[in-house]
Amino acid sequence: MKAIIKQVEGLSLVGKGESNHWIPMDGSKSFGGAEAATKPMELILLGLGGCTSMDSLSMLRKMRENVMDYQVEIEAERADEHPMIFTKIHLKFIYFGRNINPNNVKKAVELSMTRYCSVTAMLEKSSDITYDFEIKEVE
Repeated sequence: MKAIIKQVEGLSLVGKGESNHWIPMDGSKSFGGAEAATKPMELILLGLGGCTSMDSLSMLRKMRENVMDYQVEIEAERADEHPMIFTKIHLKFIYFGRNINPNNVKKAVELSMTRYCSVTAMLEKSSDITYDFEIKEVE
């Protein structure tokens, strides 16, 4: 896998990977950035959420669960000193639908978090990662 990062101006950057889609990035003003885009550490959390979401939603589709909407909320804590890595991450998976089987959701989330999501596998080497899920019935 390859990627490239290019400077736009100051700390405003764009990057793209092999999928050929540009992603803007920027830093906080206190660090010399313009706060014009997502920070790199935020992208890490978004990558984690995206990876686990794709896994669990794909599995639930194969299980024929009626998931009509979905979101995952992520909260993270970072170390106080540099390199200020994530030390704790919590994901709350929220599934909206009709008659969704909680056992299938539990299985899909657990499989993603413990077996399939490569982002989780990397981050859990330095972070305590926890998760839970909620199902909201939709009429």
